[in-house]
Amino acid sequence: MIADVLVQQGVRFLFTLCGGHISPILVSAKRRGIRVVDVRHEATSVFAADAVARLTGVTGVAAVTAGPGVTNTLTAVTNANLAQSPVVLLGGATATVLKGRGALQDIDQRGRVAPHVKHVALARRVRELVPLLERAFERARDGVPGPVFVECPVDLLYQADIVRQWYGIKSGDPGGGVGARVQQWYLKRHLADLFAGVASSGATPPRAAAALAPAASAVRDVALRVARAERPVLLVGSQALLDPGHVAELAQAVEALGVPVYLSGMARGLLGRDHPLQLRHRRKEALREADLVLLAGTPCDFRLDYGRQIGRRAALVTINRERSALRRNRRPTRAVHAAPDLLLRDVAACASTRQPTCAPWLASLRARDAEREREIAAQAAAPGQGGLNPLALCRAIDGALADDSLVVADGGDFVGTAAYIVRPRGPLSWLDPGVFGTLGVGAGFALGAKLARPRSEVWVLFGDGSFGYSLAEIDSLVRHGLPVIAVIGNDASWTQIAREQVEVLKDDVGTVLHPTDYHRAAEGLGATGFRIDRQEEVAEVLEAAREAARQGHPVVINARLGRTEFRKGSISL
Repeated sequence: MIADVLVQQGVRFLFTLCGGHISPILVSAKRRGIRVVDVRHEATSVFAADAVARLTGVTGVAAVTAGPGVTNTLTAVTNANLAQSPVVLLGGATATVLKGRGALQDIDQRGRVAPHVKHVALARRVRELVPLLERAFERARDGVPGPVFVECPVDLLYQADIVRQWYGIKSGDPGGGVGARVQQWYLKRHLADLFAGVASSGATPPRAAAALAPAASAVRDVALRVARAERPVLLVGSQALLDPGHVAELAQAVEALGVPVYLSGMARGLLGRDHPLQLRHRRKEALREADLVLLAGTPCDFRLDYGRQIGRRAALVTINRERSALRRNRRPTRAVHAAPDLLLRDVAACASTRQPTCAPWLASLRARDAEREREIAAQAAAPGQGGLNPLALCRAIDGALADDSLVVADGGDFVGTAAYIVRPRGPLSWLDPGVFGTLGVGAGFALGAKLARPRSEVWVLFGDGSFGYSLAEIDSLVRHGLPVIAVIGNDASWTQIAREQVEVLKDDVGTVLHPTDYHRAAEGLGATGFRIDRQEEVAEVLEAAREAARQGHPVVINARLGRTEFRKGSISL
């Protein structure tokens, strides 16, 4: 019945780490043609489901066993919640008749998961599985998308005759006196109730999520403000990309608006690599000088210094699916509760819209961008201090990316450097954890991305610290034949933390790592490994890595980095 719902919902992949509480779900899903993808840590299963949801628009699904299986997912579930990614997590649970009696892995799972998801549900009878699960998919997609948890007790997942054996129900006289007879009567009644009213799965096709369309008055007001602005800035965040099926229309709308735009999170790559409206550097200065700031799908949180980066004289328009985000930390001139992509598309199509008179403003911003690019190029040309110059390595990676490539970002200092340099080639071609800043998303995101985009090159940029979370999942990539290319910026340190800690507290305790041969560990797990020590080796290794991936092999490149001051003072709190 559960597998039938997944098929009706368009689910093609079920991510899991096996467990006795969920075995029937995995077997049935496989028999229905769903690809069951097993990994080495439950968090990875949710990260992979999250990536599939972001890239395809189909709710991602993970199934994990009871107790520690469920609790191991909490970081990944919270990350999906804060990233507003629709995921359904199926959690196994002890048999209904044993709940609270000290059974294996029996804990209050819903109480532990509830603060981190949109909704929790518990099936108490077999006939409840389908409606609860269909409702879970609806809740995951509606409004502000996010994860939903459905607890599925193990005795609802097996056939009645097997459960009868578990319960020790006897067909004849149970014997043993009144107590035994009462127990048998209770168990028979409980079993009959569990399976009562079940004729077929009854799974139905999904209903479309309700569109959060903007009010016509809001569209007209924003359109007029854009037309009149001389120094407008549009900031497009991940929330604007929650409808993957219409990203082309969103890109056309942003282009039609004709205003300078900064792209963050999942929105990176929306306009391609080098669109003339897109700016990449000195965003803080632009926001302070702008006379109109449009925040499309991103709140005034730490990324915008809680709104302090936006000039006080600027008209501020916030567009967000989440009501509480519209006025967070900064009172806007106009708050629009709507899907940001729909608002931008409607504004671009509004009859009163005309190209804004901001050509001089755009030219000045582009001049700043060009100046910053020259600075980065000069810094990249300098020799690395004790290893590769990370800026030069990132420039080489950017030059090696294919047009269909997809980049996964999982790390601190090295990945932060890459964010300045590596340019996604198109929409939905950049995956990062989102506002939660979670380390460890890399392997799961890459796994989900390669399944969703099998013909695309999938690159994962790791710091050596973050790679520690994903090392065992190289085995998962190998077993499932998913040839991604992982590049580890290895400076033997948690450098993003060490930068501030050493300068302020004069101690590197807890931040020092070993210059481990991660490529050899990856080779032991079945991947192809490379090591880079000198800049002159970079181009050759990157091409060899691409060829190995084309031959079907996951690749791990261990790039030994030197030190730079490029991101000094970049820690966010």
